Amino acid sequence: MPIHPMLEPVLAYMRDNPGPNPIDLPLSEVRANHLATSLATDTTPPEMESVTDITIPTREGTVEARVYVPRGARGNAVGIYFHGGGFVLGTLDSYDTLARRLAEASGVLVISVAYRLAPEFPFPSAIHDGEDAVRWIAEHREQFGAPDVRLLLLGDSAGGCIAAVVANVVTPAIPLIGQVLLYPTLGPEVLTESSHNYATGYFLEMDHLRHNYAMYLQGWTDHTDPRVTPLLATDLSSSPTAIVVVAECDPLRDEGVNYAGLLEHFNVHVDLLEAKGMPHSFFKLGGLVPDALEEMADLGGHIRALIAAAR
Repeated sequence: MPIHPMLEPVLAYMRDNPGPNPIDLPLSEVRANHLATSLATDTTPPEMESVTDITIPTREGTVEARVYVPRGARGNAVGIYFHGGGFVLGTLDSYDTLARRLAEASGVLVISVAYRLAPEFPFPSAIHDGEDAVRWIAEHREQFGAPDVRLLLLGDSAGGCIAAVVANVVTPAIPLIGQVLLYPTLGPEVLTESSHNYATGYFLEMDHLRHNYAMYLQGWTDHTDPRVTPLLATDLSSSPTAIVVVAECDPLRDEGVNYAGLLEHFNVHVDLLEAKGMPHSFFKLGGLVPDALEEMADLGGHIRALIAAAR
């Protein structure tokens, strides 16, 4: 299936009017452009019952986080969310609308964690921040619900990688009821059919992703480390139930499908959802293609079912 028809003119405009290559720009400018694009391509953020910024202590300092309580929130779970951005881009603000949508669709409180970014803080800083944030939230869960409120991890793109890794690191010490991985990147050695078919011209450019991985990993050369490449994990038997969302026109599609298969190999229950005609990061494109909002509503139903099944 080709790209969604509502996105065809957008891609055509991008092809005919190429801007500067982000690889050649100062990182501060790339980050500013990423924030501006994030705000321009989505719709009005959903209203929340409350939104509160907090600080979470970690082994190497602190990280900022934002707590979203949706209207009519159910107190049966807390979602811990890690945003995308190739480990290099992304802030609480650039993923504010997506975090709100996840909270609204799932009906649960969501905590968005601003892990440290590369190249200032290379691997494994983001993994450490993710792990420490989950442990702290688990120890202080009464602040976000009942003392026995259950936890699930959510992450998109690079944040999906962080969520997958952290889920495997903290369990079974911290029981998690689920992991929700949205078009995750699962390692720097991307050699799949989808990475070839959609390498350029579909929002996520593979050369940009590889450039970001180089900044993220820097001197870390062991790409077989499952914290770098979750697809090479040798034991996922303790991993929690998963929802894996892939986009048909995404170079990372096949990675997500393969990871879902790997989880199933270790007898982990997986719901694999594919958004037809959608590109990478489509949940942030609601202002361009309203069907992305329908996909979010569908995902919310699956998350609610996951939580209900965990009772």
